[in-house]
Amino acid sequence: MNTRLFTRILAAGALAAGMIGSSATAQDVTLRLHQFLPPPAPVPSMILKPWAESVEEASGGRIAFQHFDAMSLGGRPPELMDQARDGVADIIMTLVGYTPGRFPRTEVFELPFMMTDPVATASAFWEMVETDWQESEYGDVQILGAWVHGPGLIHTKDGVESLEDMSGVTMRGPTRIINNLLSELGATPVGMPLPAIPEALSKGVVKGTVVPWEVTSSIRLAELVENHTEFAGDEALYTATIVLAMNKAKYDALPDDLKAILDAESGAKLSAFATQVMYDMDAPAREIAVNAGNTIVELDEAEVARWKEAAQPVIDDWIAEMNDKGIDGAALIEQARGLIAKHGG
Repeated sequence: MNTRLFTRILAAGALAAGMIGSSATAQDVTLRLHQFLPPPAPVPSMILKPWAESVEEASGGRIAFQHFDAMSLGGRPPELMDQARDGVADIIMTLVGYTPGRFPRTEVFELPFMMTDPVATASAFWEMVETDWQESEYGDVQILGAWVHGPGLIHTKDGVESLEDMSGVTMRGPTRIINNLLSELGATPVGMPLPAIPEALSKGVVKGTVVPWEVTSSIRLAELVENHTEFAGDEALYTATIVLAMNKAKYDALPDDLKAILDAESGAKLSAFATQVMYDMDAPAREIAVNAGNTIVELDEAEVARWKEAAQPVIDDWIAEMNDKGIDGAALIEQARGLIAKHGG
């Protein structure tokens, strides 16, 4: 082989290698997903990991995920939104209410008895994010999904069969709005993230908690309390708002084709899917309590009406707070209810 030909071959090989390397580094992305629940819980095992797998498959492996469950990247659940903003994690899943007062408009979906159907409420929540709140409420991050869980209900050591039974009960609540609700109902609210519930119940810090059925299995709640209170007619005392949020710079830096793939697997599709999974998992978690011989009380319609009346000050106070912030709270409630109805709720 002559020297000139050999030199050309070497140059061509180096160029090809450089192009391959450049393509891989420019287009292949690994995303670190951080959240507060243990790996077996329904949200990570049945929502986040299947969603990530769908993105990986749709991208032909050019997007990959690393999952950090149970706060394994450090910090506390209330810090997750800041971790997404600051790039500590690329993507986080959290309850919006873990950062009280920071996302005021979103609280409309947490108001007492607002939710009539979980999937319809999630679709309404996502529509508000997509059309307005991405800029006005969540400008520091990119929201990939926005959803809610099934009906929130009461779980206690001593049992709640009427409104009067709430009086003085120390009760864990997840968010500012729900703690306000517990206070109006006569309980003594104690705010804390979900992972803290077992220890708080075991040590007597609280005598009860509000959570949907779905999460009770992941914290073995049916072994910690023996009484559960539901509401007639599938009424939801409350729900909490949940988001999957991404670091904005990381999202903006994605190649257009990968961004399109991520968007296609997220948004309304993910929000409805996540809510349906959580709602579907209420039944098997409830069955654990039934099999344990626990007492499940369903408040009848007349009793539920009393709870709604007792909860009304929470709504009135929230409207006044929003008005002080320059937000028309009453109009926002009307808009949220209209969107829930539009989506079948």
